Amino acid sequence: MKVVITGGAGFIGTNLAIRMQRDEIDVVVFDDFSSGTRENVEASGAPFIDGSILEDAALDEAFHGVHAVVHLAARPSVPLSLADPMASHEVNATGTLKVLEACRRNMIAFVAVASSSSVYGANPTIPKTEDLTPMPMSPYAVSKLAAESYAISYQECFELRTIAFRFFNVYGPFQRADHAYAAVIPAFIDAAFGGRPLLVNGDGEQFRDFTHVDDVTEVLTRAVVASITSERPVNLAFGSRASILDLITVLEDLMGRSLEREHRNPRVGDIQHSRADEHRLRELFPDLRPVALRNGLESTVRWYEEKLKSQ
Repeated sequence: MKVVITGGAGFIGTNLAIRMQRDEIDVVVFDDFSSGTRENVEASGAPFIDGSILEDAALDEAFHGVHAVVHLAARPSVPLSLADPMASHEVNATGTLKVLEACRRNMIAFVAVASSSSVYGANPTIPKTEDLTPMPMSPYAVSKLAAESYAISYQECFELRTIAFRFFNVYGPFQRADHAYAAVIPAFIDAAFGGRPLLVNGDGEQFRDFTHVDDVTEVLTRAVVASITSERPVNLAFGSRASILDLITVLEDLMGRSLEREHRNPRVGDIQHSRADEHRLRELFPDLRPVALRNGLESTVRWYEEKLKSQ
């Protein structure tokens, strides 16, 4: 089996490439380094094609003779989409459409597409079930809703086997902390090692369903191998609930010291609370055993510490 991972030089893509190769799956990384890194490609050791999902010729080159595609390539971040909504739409919505069309042209059997819990937006219902009405609060969320909708429609209209996963606050090794739009866990760990205060948006009582990247790669690998499809989006999270302040408490315990905090105004477009309903995921993957938050944070902190020592 040959699998192309778009965005394979990014955080989740690198972990997925490592995992799939461990399972003896033939993996090709496709990336243009708009957010991924060459260092990640070297770490995964997977064959690499330099190209953009907006370029049809590059997609055709990468997808020739391929069985399945895991489409992770995206322009990430809510704040980044506020700074340039058109760019987020072009990459996340139009780019996904181009990937699906390239899959059709190259007669690829299966596509898994990454969506986001941000599509739930202002809908206040907790936990978030996939049947809730999406109420996106940012251009990023709108673009991811379009991406998952395209994937599902291609299964209906063109008999392309697809599944769209809504990711919830994925964290773990290879997640970047060196930019203004870094996710909260790498940003906190980086600040802690750098002796800087942890920047907390709002009061820190907002809670999230943090999901370790190993759980994500487990689900994606199984979906590809078994060609597991769904006519509706699937939450890829396990119904956990931890506030930002809870997260800091665990990090303080792991690091054996207090961490300075600096509260600032809430970010525009951010969801106040997010927790997944896991029933649909469990129906498709009944024997999953997710990584506990403390264990996941411990391994993530250790990875960052080793990375700092090697620099």
